[in-house]
Amino acid sequence: MSVVTLDTSQAIPGSRRTSKHSVSRALGDTGMEVKNVEQMTGASELGTFSHTFLSPELKHLRKEYYTIITRVTGLTVLIMWACLPVYWGALATSTDMTRNLDAWFIDRDGSRIGNALWDVFGNFSAPGAHLGWTNVDPVNIGTNDDVAQAIVAEKAWIAVVVQANATSNLDMARANGDITYDPTSAITVYYVQGRNEIAAANAIVPITTNLLQQTTSAFATYAAQRYLAQIRPGGTINTTAYSLLANAPQTLTPAVSWTMVNLRPYTAPVATAVTLVGQIFITIFAFMTAMANATARSLVQQHLRLSSYLKLRIVIPLVIYFPLSLSYALVNLAFNLPFGARYNYASGFCLFWVYVYLAMASLGLALESMITLLTPRFVPFFLFTLIVFNVSPAVLPNELQNPFYSYGYGFPVWNLSQAVRTIIFNTHSHLGVNASVLVGWIILSCGTISAFTWFFRRQEKAAVCNQLDVSKS
Repeated sequence: MSVVTLDTSQAIPGSRRTSKHSVSRALGDTGMEVKNVEQMTGASELGTFSHTFLSPELKHLRKEYYTIITRVTGLTVLIMWACLPVYWGALATSTDMTRNLDAWFIDRDGSRIGNALWDVFGNFSAPGAHLGWTNVDPVNIGTNDDVAQAIVAEKAWIAVVVQANATSNLDMARANGDITYDPTSAITVYYVQGRNEIAAANAIVPITTNLLQQTTSAFATYAAQRYLAQIRPGGTINTTAYSLLANAPQTLTPAVSWTMVNLRPYTAPVATAVTLVGQIFITIFAFMTAMANATARSLVQQHLRLSSYLKLRIVIPLVIYFPLSLSYALVNLAFNLPFGARYNYASGFCLFWVYVYLAMASLGLALESMITLLTPRFVPFFLFTLIVFNVSPAVLPNELQNPFYSYGYGFPVWNLSQAVRTIIFNTHSHLGVNASVLVGWIILSCGTISAFTWFFRRQEKAAVCNQLDVSKS
């Protein structure tokens, strides 16, 4: 069998032969080593298309096949147990941690309705999920517009406001038979669905509405009994009061209700594709680029100076991410993602493109860095780890997760998700922080790519020099 060699006059000036180690490193980026080449050459001696899998002639190949499959299976199981509990854990404790969601109760009424509601809101201890209710002084919080702005600014997740004179308005409507009385004017609820639609749908809104339903129903029953007793003193029926009550039956039931004000509605169902799942796609596209770049650069890497090789590894992916991120943004444009929620439509689209590009670069260069250590054969395992650890903190608000998931504040997917919500739903802006985190990841990956490449290039040069010394001796 012939020995595979390279003409090092092309690889490193002044050298005549290269070692098997450097050949392995050169071919390693494409997933092929010298051993594989020798096996391919030897395979022809066994004949082609002439054996079954259990043929005795294939015993040594079968053994290596089983070894590879066993190792991959074991490594996959290990990755499963290392990563899947992270994602499962991100969801497992959400119902037990709803008290971490700040909620405001603001009583502008200061009378029977406000007092009755806070007695329940502030002391509710029934089994099930609860929000973290705080009784906020209406003087300190300001007007209802101020309350709305505070909720948008993420000071709390929801606010229940009992409006001024709610009790006296109800009493006057009953006494006068006011047919224009609106029970929903007594209470106003402010929340921001676009901040996190899952938390809003599964915890914030249902917990609050369930509590309001219980408290208002109980108050309506009590208030009706109280009023009916007043208009029947000593068993004598006050026909005038009954007539007025018949004119305005809504003052008896439901008597008190509420209005939901969704300050930042989740108006585009297609947004689900970009706030979380689409970011997995971005990571996969970046992975494809890293794998293609690893294959392509193996053709020239042995001929390049270190500085030129580093530019090839860093600059080329950054250039490729431009058309990829633009294409991703255009797909969302075709499905009418609401880019004009905060800025004008064109500016919103361009800003969205910029953040997608930064996220793709931060994730892609991380893969480009690790492919140096793991080689293309093992980098898919890192891809899975990267996806799981990025997605897990972004699924739910940090308040509904174990404090461990606070690491998400410094990861690309969490920051891209928050930036996208700001652009398409006009939620509270953290765009500066989001961009800083993404750029920080890009800079870190550029540094690790440079360090890892320098280290392995140094090893390759040392191997070639050692081989030259052996050949001279």
